Amino acid sequence: MSAQNGPPEGRYVQAGPIRMHYLEYGDENAPVVVFLHGSGPGNSAWANFHLNKDTFANAGYRVLMPDMIGFGYTDKPLNQGDYTLQLFCDTLMAGLEEMGVQKCSFVGNSLGGGVAIQIALDNPDFVEKLILMGPGCLEEQGAYWTMPGIAKMMEANKAGMSKEIQGDLMRLFTYDPKHVTQELIDMRWAVAQDQPKEVLTTMKTPELGSRMSELTCPILTFWGANDEFMPPQGKEKCLKANEQSRLIEVNACGHWVMIEHARMFNAASIDFLKNG
Repeated sequence: MSAQNGPPEGRYVQAGPIRMHYLEYGDENAPVVVFLHGSGPGNSAWANFHLNKDTFANAGYRVLMPDMIGFGYTDKPLNQGDYTLQLFCDTLMAGLEEMGVQKCSFVGNSLGGGVAIQIALDNPDFVEKLILMGPGCLEEQGAYWTMPGIAKMMEANKAGMSKEIQGDLMRLFTYDPKHVTQELIDMRWAVAQDQPKEVLTTMKTPELGSRMSELTCPILTFWGANDEFMPPQGKEKCLKANEQSRLIEVNACGHWVMIEHARMFNAASIDFLKNG
């Protein structure tokens, strides 16, 4: 059930043992674009992509926005072991199968970018194109703990979160804090109330940067020049992945290109999807 002040509630699908929530927009017979959100307390697909969904749907795509396991309105179990990248991928693929998705393009931010990369490595025929925004899982996990944004987020998560602290942490994701509205803070705080801290504290991610050259699909990567969450050496790994890789680095931008520069992100992404 939709939380008070939380994101809109859409549909549910059974993804293995997990009840997965997702939002859907556009023509159900159109090419599929799946939006994969990042991590962080109280995050959800709507919180990450509410400024992008309509533009993609109006451009002729079936937009699917699942809340990954542990996030949004999707189940947040503590009996499935650690929150590994494989758990995120397996649950998502089970959910997409139930939605009738046979192939798609992914738009992935942060953790969602890592999930998209792993699925593209494991299922190259399933993934048509990748759009990545400061993707995770390019380095060994320890490298991320050294980034100031992640260090502060994990410290607050362990110590105990409040709405005020969450708002302060969310501002770390942006260059200009005006993008962190009170509505967005309230939305993520509402979801965070039933999110166990173990979703973040037991998260385990592999290093996929050395495998980027195995990707054969076209890749468009966005990177905020002021991103405090992603080690900057990941930019080169995305750019040099294959001959169809492109990189757009955005000045005066943090970790949320799709929010801070939504118009540019939407236009460049749709051109990439349509024209490669």
